[in-house]
Amino acid sequence: MALSVKEKVERAAVSKAVDGVLHYVKKDRGKNMLKLVDLVESLAGGMFRPESYQSAREMIQENGKWMGYVNKLLDELHPNVIRTTALNLGYQAAYRGTKTTRQKREELQCNVPWLILMDPTSACNLKCTGCWAAEYGHQLSLSYELLSDIVKQGKELGIYFYMFTGGEPLVRKKDLIRLCREHSECYFNAFTNGTLVDEEFCKEMQEVGNLSLNLSLEGFEEVNDGRRGQGTYQKVLHAMDLLKEYGLLFGTSICYTRANIETVTSDDFLDLLIDHGCRYSWYFHYMPVGNDAAVELIPTVEQRKYIFRCLREIRAREGGKPIFVMDFQNDGEYVGGCIAGGRNYFHINANGDVEPCVFIHYSNVNIKDCTLVEALRSPIFMAYRDHQPFNGNHLRPCPMLENPEFLQQMVRETGAKSTDLQSPETAEHLCGKCAAYAQEWKPEAEKLWESMPHKTPLYTNYKKK
Repeated sequence: MALSVKEKVERAAVSKAVDGVLHYVKKDRGKNMLKLVDLVESLAGGMFRPESYQSAREMIQENGKWMGYVNKLLDELHPNVIRTTALNLGYQAAYRGTKTTRQKREELQCNVPWLILMDPTSACNLKCTGCWAAEYGHQLSLSYELLSDIVKQGKELGIYFYMFTGGEPLVRKKDLIRLCREHSECYFNAFTNGTLVDEEFCKEMQEVGNLSLNLSLEGFEEVNDGRRGQGTYQKVLHAMDLLKEYGLLFGTSICYTRANIETVTSDDFLDLLIDHGCRYSWYFHYMPVGNDAAVELIPTVEQRKYIFRCLREIRAREGGKPIFVMDFQNDGEYVGGCIAGGRNYFHINANGDVEPCVFIHYSNVNIKDCTLVEALRSPIFMAYRDHQPFNGNHLRPCPMLENPEFLQQMVRETGAKSTDLQSPETAEHLCGKCAAYAQEWKPEAEKLWESMPHKTPLYTNYKKK
C-alpha cells in the first residue's frame, strides 16, 4: 500500500525535525527536541495523554538521567538508524499505524494488532536446553513470498511493525534484509541468539536502518553456556560489540526463572549489558509451555514481587540504570493487560499456524489458507476479544499463567487445536501447571494493584454496543 500524500507530507515534517536534532550538538539539542515534542503533539494530539507530552518536555528540560540516555543514543547510533527508527517505528507505526488500526477495529469488529510476530523458520544453529521454539523441529519455514504478503496485508490494516522469532530467524537473514528493503516504511525486529551476527550483516542493517535485534542472554558465561553450548556467551558479547561499533540499535531478551532472576537483574549484569551497547532489555516471565516443561522454574510469588519493584527502580527517573527495561507480566498497567489474541499482537509459527500468543499454541486457522482478517475473526481470536481484559487487575494479565480457567474455556468453546507438532499438549494439562501459581499470586497482585498511584483504565475492545 503506497503512502498517501498526507502521510508523505507528515513524514517529511518529522524527518526535518529529526534532522534538526541530529544536526546540533548538545548545546542546542534540547531546544530542537522540544520542537520535536511540539510536532508530535500537533500530529497525534489526543491519541496520547497530555501528561505524556508534558513528561517528555520535563525530561528534556531537567537534563537528568534519561536525557543523558537520549544524548548517548544520539551520539552513538548511526544517523540513518536514528532517522529511520523515528520515521518507521515512531511516525508510521506508533502514530499513523495506531490511528488506522483503531479505525479498522471498529470497521471490522475484531481485534487488529499493532504488530505481528512471525517465525520465518523453525531451524536453528543451536540446540538450547528447554527451548520452546524447538518443539516444531527444524524442517518448517515460511516462504519469502508469504512473509512479504503478510506484511502487505498488514499494511492495509495499519500494521507497520513486524517481529521475528523462531527457531533462529537470522538463519534467514538475507530474506529479513530483503523484507526491510521491500517494505522500507515498516519497522522490523528480531529475537536472536546472536551467534550469526557478522560484519556483513551489520553493514546491511546500517544501510536499511529499519531492523533491530534482541539478543538472548540469561546470565553470565557458566549459566548461559550450560544451556546454549560452550562459547555461546562470548559470541553474544562479540555480536553486541559489532552492533555497537556499527551504530545499531539492539537490546536483550531475558527469560527469568526461579534459578536466574536475581542474576539477570543484578548491577553487575546490567552494567555488562550497558558497557556493550545494549539500550533496552525485555524481561519475560518463564512460561511452563510443553509437556516436558520444568514447573520448578516458575518464579516464586516473592520473586515476582521482587522483580515488579526491581524493574521500576532500574528505570526510575533518578537512580537505577540508564537502560530501558520492560516486562509485560509486571507492566500490564501500561498496555492494558493481555496484549495477545490480536489486541496488540499475535503469532504466526513456521508452519503458518496463526496463534493468539507465542506461548499459546492453539489455533483454528493457518495463514496459508486464509487472510489476516479471516485469522483475526477466527473463533479463538474472537474469544480473546470477548474476554479481554481477563480481569481488572493488569498485574494478572495472562489467560494461561494468572487466569488459567479462561484459556481452558476458550480452547474448549472454540475447538482450537494444538499447534505443537511434536508433542501436542491439552489446555487442561498446560493450565494445570499454572493453577497453584495463579492462586498464590492473586492476593499479592491485588495488594500491589491497590497500592499503585497510577492505573491504566480498562481499554475499549470495540465490541458493538
